[in-house]
Amino acid sequence: MAVWHCREKEIEYGSKVLLMGIVNVTPDSFSDGGDWLDPATALTHARALEAQGADILDIGGQSTRPGHTPVTDKEEWARLEPVLSVLCKETALPVSVDTYYPYVAVQALRCGAQIINDVSGVVHPEMADVVCRYGAGWVIMHAGPGTPADVKAFFEDSVTACRALGVQDSQICLDMGIGFGKNFQQDLALIANIPQYKMAGFPLLLGCSRKRVIGRGSDQPEPKARTYGNIAADTVGILGGADIIRLHNIEQEKQGVFMAQHLKGAKI
Repeated sequence: MAVWHCREKEIEYGSKVLLMGIVNVTPDSFSDGGDWLDPATALTHARALEAQGADILDIGGQSTRPGHTPVTDKEEWARLEPVLSVLCKETALPVSVDTYYPYVAVQALRCGAQIINDVSGVVHPEMADVVCRYGAGWVIMHAGPGTPADVKAFFEDSVTACRALGVQDSQICLDMGIGFGKNFQQDLALIANIPQYKMAGFPLLLGCSRKRVIGRGSDQPEPKARTYGNIAADTVGILGGADIIRLHNIEQEKQGVFMAQHLKGAKI
């Protein structure tokens, strides 16, 4: 049994696949932009994901879809604060905040969040300082084109950089960055070849829910209709060693995750 240390939360992984439920408090996310922009609606959705079986809630205040228009750190926090100020007080689940802004990370951690899900693709010293000060969990993601060998090198370099900046190994989670600057074949290769780059001792997050690779691979242009493609990709990822699966709709996809976990355990 391995443990990911995220402030007061000790998240056990390895014996079961963890489900990270997505709440996008944004007007322009690629699959659900505007659905949860209202704080009351976002909170209702977060509670629904928890009831469906989420192990972690991941709250985002800025779209990271291709071609998105970035918002400032103050704008991002203005979207997040009304949700986090309530959610962190009422849920027993670990709360992750999807941000690459150190300012937003500090505000979120002060609010009670436990994890910073950082899609910048960089081990930034200022963010490392925030993570160290609060003892937070830190998801470090590979951004840009890359093969399994490239991602392996990035993970190794990132862990080395984190250690030099005082971040403990037990605080780190790694993410291969499906859909972030990668083409279709690169995304497929990363989902299908996790053993080539997974690092022992670190949880691995797979986030391909509703993304372009699923749409193209399943010939489904509508993001919300990509459930079966998501399940197929997540199954391959889990069999390869993914520890955490990031999902928009847990109720629709958890059967596939659970079955993949049983199949993985049945290997001899």
